[in-house]
Amino acid sequence: MSDTHQGGAVATSAPPSVDEGLAPADLAAKYGLSVSGARPGLFEYVRELWSRRHFILAFSSAKLTAQYSQAKLGQVWQVATPLLNALVYYLIFGLILGAGRGMTKDVYIPFLVTGIFVFTFTQSSVMAGVRAISGNLGLVRALHFPRASLPISFSLQQLQQLLFSMIVLVAIVMAFGSYPSLSWLLLVPALFLQFVFNVGLAMIMARMGAKTPDLAQLMPFVMRTWMYASGVMFSIPAMLADKPAWIADVLMYNPAAVYMDLIRFSLIEGYGAENLPDHVWMTALGWALAFGIGGFVYFWKAEERYGRG
Repeated sequence: MSDTHQGGAVATSAPPSVDEGLAPADLAAKYGLSVSGARPGLFEYVRELWSRRHFILAFSSAKLTAQYSQAKLGQVWQVATPLLNALVYYLIFGLILGAGRGMTKDVYIPFLVTGIFVFTFTQSSVMAGVRAISGNLGLVRALHFPRASLPISFSLQQLQQLLFSMIVLVAIVMAFGSYPSLSWLLLVPALFLQFVFNVGLAMIMARMGAKTPDLAQLMPFVMRTWMYASGVMFSIPAMLADKPAWIADVLMYNPAAVYMDLIRFSLIEGYGAENLPDHVWMTALGWALAFGIGGFVYFWKAEERYGRG
């Protein structure tokens, strides 16, 4: 140690630190420090999500209740909106354009209403997923929790809304001659697989929407195109009978069409297995696993970036 006399003041140089020369990562490891908001491991992330399952359920229920709180008819709009859409599509596609070719009226009307209700389930999950992070930045920045809770919660909200609407759907199906049978039990696995697919897709869109908020303005056009390509208003094989077979195959195997047709097959008397693509259940399972697992991992990889910048 050296002393320097300058104007009566004494300057003493500090001894070298024992940590001098350590890299930041090594220094953090030495003292047990970690990056604030760092992404946890995948299995730890799943554990954290499970520990917040009550929050996810409560948040989805609160969002569902608040969705139509400003409307006088309240949650009646949960059912009225897809029914009004079905009426418009029936007038245009069913009566004017004859899109129900090959089906009797007793089959086509339940076919159309079922398609609209089921596709709306996926459409609403995707649209909610796009805004899951970008539309809740205050919550994301204020609290520490697994961000995947948000797209899962919004998808769960849409599932609750669909289950509420199923009461009306069942009444319509029965009014046109399709009564409860063993095939109705197939609704459970079909809706479960669609829910898993929706959650995965919502997570993909949540990560993309967090980085590009303008995606929310584009998605209505994408979803409308997807709806027309999925046979919501018409039977794909009947409508494309004079086109190359591969076109109908591509459209029938797209996930929205697969889940719609499974639920139609489950509910509607007269809509038989001949209307379904081959290996339809394996296809439905494959879509659910690919998007459910892939979407979850894709979302998790950007966990530490949500709400920043």
